[in-house]
Amino acid sequence: MSRTFVGMPAFPTAAARALGDRRLRENLRHATHTIRARRAEVVAERADWAELRAAGKAIKDHTLHRLDHYLLQAEQAVTARGGTVHWAADAADANRIVTGLVRATGETSVVKVKSMATQEIGLNRALAAAGITAYETDLAELIVQLADDRPSHILVPAIHRNRGEIRQIFADRMAAWGRPAPDDLSDDPAALAEAARLHLRERFLSTRVGICGANFLVAETGTVVVVESEGNGRMCLTLPRTLIGVVGIEKVVPTWRDLAVFLQLLPRSSTGERMNPYTSTWSGAVEGQDFHLVLLDNGRTSVLADEVGRQALRCIRCSACLNVCPVYERTGGHAYGSVYPGPIGAILTPQLRGMTTELDASLPFASTLCGACYDVCPVAIDIPEVLLDLRAKAVLARPRRLERLVMTAVRWVLTRAARLRRVQRMASLARRLVPRRLPGPGAAWTDTRDLPDIPPESFRLWWKRTSGGRR
Repeated sequence: MSRTFVGMPAFPTAAARALGDRRLRENLRHATHTIRARRAEVVAERADWAELRAAGKAIKDHTLHRLDHYLLQAEQAVTARGGTVHWAADAADANRIVTGLVRATGETSVVKVKSMATQEIGLNRALAAAGITAYETDLAELIVQLADDRPSHILVPAIHRNRGEIRQIFADRMAAWGRPAPDDLSDDPAALAEAARLHLRERFLSTRVGICGANFLVAETGTVVVVESEGNGRMCLTLPRTLIGVVGIEKVVPTWRDLAVFLQLLPRSSTGERMNPYTSTWSGAVEGQDFHLVLLDNGRTSVLADEVGRQALRCIRCSACLNVCPVYERTGGHAYGSVYPGPIGAILTPQLRGMTTELDASLPFASTLCGACYDVCPVAIDIPEVLLDLRAKAVLARPRRLERLVMTAVRWVLTRAARLRRVQRMASLARRLVPRRLPGPGAAWTDTRDLPDIPPESFRLWWKRTSGGRR
């Protein structure tokens, strides 16, 4: 099973470790630049991209404003079509529901479609604790699972691995999870994909329970929508006798007409494609299959209550913000200590988890505030605005005594002109004694920037000396 993010250090510590991994930086740079170039090309084809983006934002804002109405409408539609809807307040609730549903079938294994929601709640670990094995079927998720690794990207979980590493993972670990890799396996992408296909085919044909997430949930018909590029997801959705969907409550959209907007925004922003190769839709239970829909809150209603932070719930998990972020490109996803890395993770994770740990409180500072994430976001989430708001909350929640003492001293100096003059004069006289690297807590500041030179005299003294006292 994949290792968890429990006990991860604050972002600065984890990022410093990642920066020392040259191969990681090379893998990330190659992958993110490739994806962002494809995205830019297909977005440029749409003269109405700005209008589509505005429409996506408006639909999401409207839906979030009436989320209770649309969720109940979706529940009624799913139930009317033979499905069963479950409401999960948090991760423990969702894991209990899903585990209970799998146990009721008598099965001890499940196949899974790539799902951020199930990663968020740690479903694989919960199933394992109940004696149920979860098999990931998305190629990148399979790589992560075989390597006992953690996802590092929303769209491409194994983005931190290159072809040579993947070949070695398949050769070393596939046998323990079922069908072994071919003895002559190369690192050619087609060969790796074929090895994965043969490995997974037996799972698809023999496993009777499938678990999925959803990209969208259409309220008017109760239709669940899953988009993907490989076809593995469709195998998981259609072959099992029992299908369980775990869907965040923010994934709902009112109508099919609204869905059409996002089916144009999502593929261009995520994979740089004009449309997804596989778009699967179903409404309720289909013949020969039981369907259960687990609607997951897990902190989302708390995010919804925040006037600034709620825009994070517009996110359609395209990962465009990760691919343009200079911080993510150099540190990768593991440094964020969450299944949601990059700029969106820096604002979504602290809100979902409540900024109760040092790691969560550090995430809003994992940004240069360059604004590139906002420019590429297909639903116009103003990530820099939310970052600044969360930074303020983090400081207020955990005030530093030393900072407070320094600010108090600065205020005392600046409130009287005579005090300021004396301090400036003393600083000028002692300027040659100031070290290039400050001691103690100040070292963190001078380790990343140059300490400005202290001038031999203040501006006020210079003006008085050169202007003859004129005002």
